[in-house]
Order: sequence, then C-alpha cells, then structure tokens
Amino acid sequence: MNTPQAHLVDDDEAIRDALAWLLQSRGLPCACYDSAESFLAAWTPETSGCVVLDMRMSGMSGLDCFDRLVQSGSTLPVIFLTGHGDVPLAVATLKKGAFDFFEKPLNDNQLATRIEEALAHDARQRAANATVDSVKSLISKLTTRERQIMELVLAGKYNKVIADELNISMRTVEVHRANLFEKMQVKTAVELTNLLKPDH
Repeated sequence: MNTPQAHLVDDDEAIRDALAWLLQSRGLPCACYDSAESFLAAWTPETSGCVVLDMRMSGMSGLDCFDRLVQSGSTLPVIFLTGHGDVPLAVATLKKGAFDFFEKPLNDNQLATRIEEALAHDARQRAANATVDSVKSLISKLTTRERQIMELVLAGKYNKVIADELNISMRTVEVHRANLFEKMQVKTAVELTNLLKPDH
C-alpha cells in the first residue's frame, strides 16, 4: 500500500480498466477499487500517491469518501471524475481541498498528465514532512541546557553574552554549543538557522 501509486476508485469496471490501461501505458503504477468502501478499508495514513475518485457510485459516494479521508487527516491529492450534472459539486470540492476534477467523457492524456502532477505533489509533500519529522527527532535529543543555548544562538547572541545570560562560564557554553551542533548535524549557526526555518 505504501508504493506511491494512483488509487482508482470507480464502480464502473470498464472505466477502471480503461484508466488502469492508460496509466500503465505511461508507466504509472496504479491500484483499482470497485467502491469507496473497499478503498477506505485499504487506506492507511502511510498510503501514498493520489486518488482518482468517481463522484457518484453505488454505496458510499465519492464526496463522502473524500470527506472521510479529510477527517482522517489524509493529505493524498484527490482527482474527481464527474458526470455533467456534478460540475458545481466538483467546484465546491476544489474549495474543500480536492486536487482537480475531470468531467466525463474524459480527455485521457490530460487526466494522465494531471495524475502525474498529483503523484509528484504528494512526493514533495511527504519529503517536506519527513524533513520536519527528522528535525523534530534531532531536537528531541537535546538536553534542556542545549535547547536554551540553541534559542540564544538562533537569536544571534555570542558565546560571551550567552554565558552572562545563563550565568555559566564561556567554556561551558562552548562545550554545550559543540554538542548542540553535533546533535543537530550542523557546523555553523547559519546552518542551524536554515535547518530550523519555518518553511522546512
């Protein structure tokens, strides 16, 4: 399930087969589901790639499936397939965070290109989240004193000022600072600042 792939969810077997063939011809991995329920049963927070979701299906609708994914904290890009009458609904889903929608009959190449973009979007998002998680993991290894010194280093303060503020010797600051840099896997205050920028 963790292989990045397009998850095709449609209760029309002919459409599923056509989409799967289209994606395979482009070298894009995919998995097929005949209902929203079967996809949700297989979904986990680690599921990666994107979802191509038919808006109207017997059983749970694509919209309900989308809402369930959002409630579960899923960040998977979702591309809706809609019939003619569903366009206003589809526009509403874009406002709720869907990646895109396509009206049937589909333009195969446009859809395949958009699926490629959705897969790339998901990969970028996961890489960014992994960076944030790894930085959090590094910070969790710091002692309380190292965290104090990190805050002061990030504020641009020199060792002497840090020593005065914390009422410890310059030498102690230097030792903590060296340990801090080693644990955070950086060599300079500038690298540390870049690592901890909010956009990481």
